[in-house]
Order: sequence, then structure tokens, then C-alpha cells
Amino acid sequence: MTTDAALEAPYEILTPQSAAAYVRSRPGLASRIDADDIGSVREIGDGNLNLVFVLTDGSGRGLVLKQALPYVRLVGPSWRLTPDRARHEAEALRLHGQLAPDLVPQLYDYDPDRYVLAIEDLSDHRVWRTALNDGLRHDGAAEAMGRYVAAVAFGTSVLGMDAADRASTLAAAVNPELCLITEDLVFTEPYVDAGRNSVLPANEADAAELAADRTMVDAMGQAKWTFMTRAEALLHGDLHTGSVMVRAVDGDEGRVDSVRAFDSEFAFYGPVAFDLGALWGNYVIAAARATALGDDERAAWALGLCTRTWDAFEAGFREAWTDGRVDPRMFGDDLREHLLATWRAEAWLFGAAKMTRRIVGLAKTTDIETLPPPLREGAARGVLRTARRWVRERGVDSTPRRAEDVAGELLAATATRG
Repeated sequence: MTTDAALEAPYEILTPQSAAAYVRSRPGLASRIDADDIGSVREIGDGNLNLVFVLTDGSGRGLVLKQALPYVRLVGPSWRLTPDRARHEAEALRLHGQLAPDLVPQLYDYDPDRYVLAIEDLSDHRVWRTALNDGLRHDGAAEAMGRYVAAVAFGTSVLGMDAADRASTLAAAVNPELCLITEDLVFTEPYVDAGRNSVLPANEADAAELAADRTMVDAMGQAKWTFMTRAEALLHGDLHTGSVMVRAVDGDEGRVDSVRAFDSEFAFYGPVAFDLGALWGNYVIAAARATALGDDERAAWALGLCTRTWDAFEAGFREAWTDGRVDPRMFGDDLREHLLATWRAEAWLFGAAKMTRRIVGLAKTTDIETLPPPLREGAARGVLRTARRWVRERGVDSTPRRAEDVAGELLAATATRG
């Protein structure tokens, strides 16, 4: 954080030097860490928006301080952004933590004056995207995310929440600035370039074909409409492999014993399939990396995560439906089947949106960007063609298995070699 950037904030910005003093000023954190015996402070905010510090005391106890800046960190003070997004994250963590307590970080404290969250230290976890890029599997993570989306989808909707409580929660969750980022970067700018798009020169024709694809553009208009108007549940809002932490079973990097969804500042009331589609799209991106590297077996495994997430989501939703409906008089089983079928087809649509923005638009993914350019060309092309095919076939056979087959065929057909 530069001095000039710090001056752009109307409140005090945390630094590695001031973090311990800040913890001492928050009495509620005294039982979490010894602020008089801080052994290390690390700034790990490699995301697009915030500052993130990990503090560890002399006995090894830790916590994380996350502070929202009044602008987009990726761009700088020229792109102003409300720091109130920290409140949205805190409220989502509280509610999601009640519904899925083992699947989000624990929230210890929220400071509304300086927009700082104090949350559980997950230093013994890894970001799932990074682990996937390193060739690890962490089996069980996809299922955990399916259970998480199901718990939130049911528990924050009219199906599982008292009407008055839901109304007040919905009102507090209105998150216009963060939603506008999604509306622009995910649904609009890949097709109407606002000057922030970029691709390899070898993929310029692919980006042009995408923007000229009227079927794709019309489908994204439908997706944007649904995103902006369908307030079904309090979503995570930015659920992808880079916003999931995983911890392997001791001695076995292939399986997990802990999975947590974090960075829920984009939380808002929206369509349930948006979170599902975000995961599916990122699984395709992981498969595109594996295909580019010549690991077809791993690519098939990565694509299979779509089915694993969906099956866990559906099972969790059905279980909650059986025991938790607030009004079973009118919310009958036919509605359940209608909702599941709708969300399954819409996951294709939102997955397509998430794929294209990560290839053409701002804020790309390391899965693709760390590939050598000759390999990246084919991986990017395969992801874009998968997105375009998904919007065309979602109404034919909406099973995740079919989505995986479509992606696998196109990724293999477009792979390039160095």
C-alpha cells in the first residue's frame, strides 16, 4: 500500500506495522490471539479488492484481518468502490455460518467504522485453484460446495426462512455496487468491450466470434435479466475455485478433511443457479489447463466435478425439503422438481457466462494465464467454444454429465501444442 493510495481512504488503513495495535483495540479478539506477543504479520491480499493480513502469536494462534478499501485494488484509486461490501461479507458469513457451519470461515468480529473483518485463520488450508494448478485433487471439495450451496439455497429462501426474517435479510443484502461489477464484467463486457478486455493475439478472432454470436449475446441477456431480478436466496455471489480453501487429509493430498468458501463480499439475493454455474465454469477452466498439458485423465476428472457438485447439491436440497419447509401446504413436491430442473439448466447458462469473462474480460484465472502462450491459445479457445455450445444445448439435455461431455469434446478438439 503506497502513501498516496492510503490517502485516498477516509478511514485509517491497516499496515503490517499497525495490525497488532488494531487487534489490541478490539476487546472481542483478546481470546483469539495474544496481541502483546505477535510473532508475525503477513499481508496476503492477492485478490482484486482488499487488504488481508494473517497475524500469528508466540503460541501459534492466528487470525485474519480483512479490510475493504474504498476502491478496486486491482485497478487503484481511480475505480471507486464502496467499502460497505465488508458489511455484506460479515452478514453473509454470519448467516451462512449458521446454515453450513463447517463450510465457511468463522467470523470473530466486524468493525463497521474501518470495514475490517476478523476471521478464522485458514493458513493450514490452500486455495483450491492453486492446488488444482499444482495437480492435486482434494476429492470431496466439489461435494462440499454442493452441500454449501444447497444449505444456503434452502435456508435463506422462502422455503426455509420465516417470511419476515427473509424480508429484513433481503433488504439488508441489497448490494448494488458489487452486483454492478458482476452485471458489467460477467454479462456485458465480454460482448461489448468497455476497454478492459484482453486476449492473446492468437485468440483475437475467437473473441470477435464470441461478440458476434447473436445466440450467445441473447442468452447472456437472459442470464443478466435473471441475475438482476430473481431474488431466490442469499448467494455467495462469487463462488469459484479461487474462493474455496481446502485442507488435505493428513498424509493424503487426494482427499480433504476441511473445505471453506470465503470472500463472500459479493453476497446478494439472487438466482441459486448462479453459484452452481460459477463452480461448473471454473471446473471447465481447470480441465482446459489439464488438457493443454496433455493430461486427459485429469481433465476428465476435473470435468466430473460438475456432476459431483450437482449431485451433492440435489441431495442436500431434497433432504432440507423433507424436514425444513416453513409452508408445506403450498410448497409441494412438484415445485421441488420444477426448481431443481430449472436450476440445473440455468447452471449451464451461468457457467457459460463465467467461462467467457475469465478468458476475454478483466480478472482472469491462473489456470489459463500461467500456461505458455502456445498452450494458452488452445485452452482459451476451447473454453470459449464450450461456453457457446452450453448456451445452445442447455435445453436439450441439462444433466451435468452432458455438460461435461460437451466440454471434454471441445477442449480436446481445440488444444494446441508448443
